[in-house]
Amino acid sequence: MEITELAKQLTELQDIEAIQKLKAEYCDICDDAHNPERIVTIFAPDGIWEAEGVGYAQGPAELRTLFTSFADRISFSQHHVFNPRITVNGTEAHGTWYFLGPFTFRKDQRQIWIAARYEDDYIKVEGTWKFKHLHAFNRMLAPYEEGWEVRSKVDVFTN
Repeated sequence: MEITELAKQLTELQDIEAIQKLKAEYCDICDDAHNPERIVTIFAPDGIWEAEGVGYAQGPAELRTLFTSFADRISFSQHHVFNPRITVNGTEAHGTWYFLGPFTFRKDQRQIWIAARYEDDYIKVEGTWKFKHLHAFNRMLAPYEEGWEVRSKVDVFTN
């Protein structure tokens, strides 16, 4: 294998590791009371956060507002992401992740399990990977007390 090919592979591995650290930082921010000031530091200037039935935000002002609303509704969360599949194409990348986490919502101290799939697009901005579009697809919202086989609809994202 030639040196240029090795250098290319090394750069790709470094980019994948940086993206994994970015996702870990995202989880830490969410579990830091959905810190609205920290969240804007890991998104591109026009970055998007989106989850159907939960919210949509583009850019720093909307991200701050959305994450403030999460902090107002959620008293506890523990984000666990796993099974990353990351492809890098120069200064852009795509990642698919799975998520499972326990949440406590302030309304009635409701305890909920949430499972989702993330489809994320990333962009390298001045040498640092940022979220271009974080898109969460909910797979399960289940009351802790009843388990995920419960047939009733769980609606915790509306006031």
